[in-house]
Amino acid sequence: MSSYDVIIIGSGPGGYVSAIRCAQLGLKTACVEGRDTLGGTCLNVGCIPSKALLHATHMLHEAEHNFADMGLKGKSPSVDWAQMQTYKQNTIDTNTKGIEFLFKKNKIDWIKGWATIPEAGKVKVGDEVHEAKNIIIATGSEPSALPGVEVDEKVVVTSTGALSLNKIPKKLVVIGAGVIGLELGSVYARLGAEVTVVEYLDAITPGMDGEVQKNFMRILKKQGVNFVMGAAVQGTEASKTKAKVTYKLRKDDSEHTLDADVVLVSTGRKPFHDGLGLEGLGVELTKRGQIAVSDTWETSVKGIYAIGDVIEGPMLAHKAEDEGMAAAEVVAGKHGHVNYGVIPGVIYTHPEVANVGATEEQLKEAGRAYKVGKFSFMGNARAKAVFAGEGFVKLIADKETDRILGAHIIGPGAGDLIHEVCVAMEFGASAEDLAMTCHAHPTYSEAVREAALACGDGPIHM
Repeated sequence: MSSYDVIIIGSGPGGYVSAIRCAQLGLKTACVEGRDTLGGTCLNVGCIPSKALLHATHMLHEAEHNFADMGLKGKSPSVDWAQMQTYKQNTIDTNTKGIEFLFKKNKIDWIKGWATIPEAGKVKVGDEVHEAKNIIIATGSEPSALPGVEVDEKVVVTSTGALSLNKIPKKLVVIGAGVIGLELGSVYARLGAEVTVVEYLDAITPGMDGEVQKNFMRILKKQGVNFVMGAAVQGTEASKTKAKVTYKLRKDDSEHTLDADVVLVSTGRKPFHDGLGLEGLGVELTKRGQIAVSDTWETSVKGIYAIGDVIEGPMLAHKAEDEGMAAAEVVAGKHGHVNYGVIPGVIYTHPEVANVGATEEQLKEAGRAYKVGKFSFMGNARAKAVFAGEGFVKLIADKETDRILGAHIIGPGAGDLIHEVCVAMEFGASAEDLAMTCHAHPTYSEAVREAALACGDGPIHM
């Protein structure tokens, strides 16, 4: 029987980061993973492969629409789908092997297989039982099911199947206008598919700033993505190569159907902790099936912790990473901390969409006085030079103190730009602090400074 200070179950972003931090803190560490490769959903069938396809298809879009204007003449490239899949797989392999290297470097044992927890302090993998003073559950999430929709990962697919289709569909129906659906919808729209997104609500990207939602949907429509809003999907019918999606419009209860070659079900994700034996251990769950934890990420069973998608909060890889490091600190007898008020969200379409902190809608509901500074990328010289002038930066600050409360960006490099606002918020900065900070010219980041100036006397270039 092997004995460890800590065993982490799951090697996704939360799990592998937690394992590395535990090892850095001098703890004898092991990580259990049942896949053939490390990295969890994110590196294998999520964040990383989808970004590879988004990048490849954005390059195609640039070649088809912008190269000629820049004096780059010639025939537009043809799409070799098999080679694009190879590129995607090479990207996955590079990253997963990188985690394997980091495990070896930090002397972390990879216990291969699927774990159960027969009792506190013990983890069983296959026929072997390992002892652990502490256990951290980092088993992530899986796609949510939808009544009347049977997934076969060939014609009716989740994000996993959508990343590895045999061929590019002529017609793709996406159920759900969240992050995953819009990113993968964008990929296939650029590849020439007729993409229709069916959404139950009246706005895309639920929970985001209302102004961003409207502008983002307008931009996606210009890119050829169709939307059916306020539609409740009743079910799907699939043959070997085709599918039908039936939905009812909420406004009048009328029933409609859509034909598709592929249907992507992207209606969210749910915590995955099947087979761990939590019920027998007495680990408390929330009503939504998440593992309930204290402010030190400890479950109701002493010595068992949980992080990432299996607990409450946004299902984001970087949130899991922060919790993984914080839980490692706690296990090592130190203080772990996560600032849940400063966790950015990003959608990797083109333009990108990013947000952090409060929305106007949330502040109105809370009755908090605020002010807004906005700046359009049409006033940003760098953005205009690269055909990326659509979108804006919106900064929200407290009306009295000028302290930054949130930011919402739609535009080029939004996923990177948001982080200067994150750092500012972490240090309690005001909009004026950001406005008085020198920003290099010409950069996209100047738009953030201009939005901060707009919270005061006004922007310079608008």
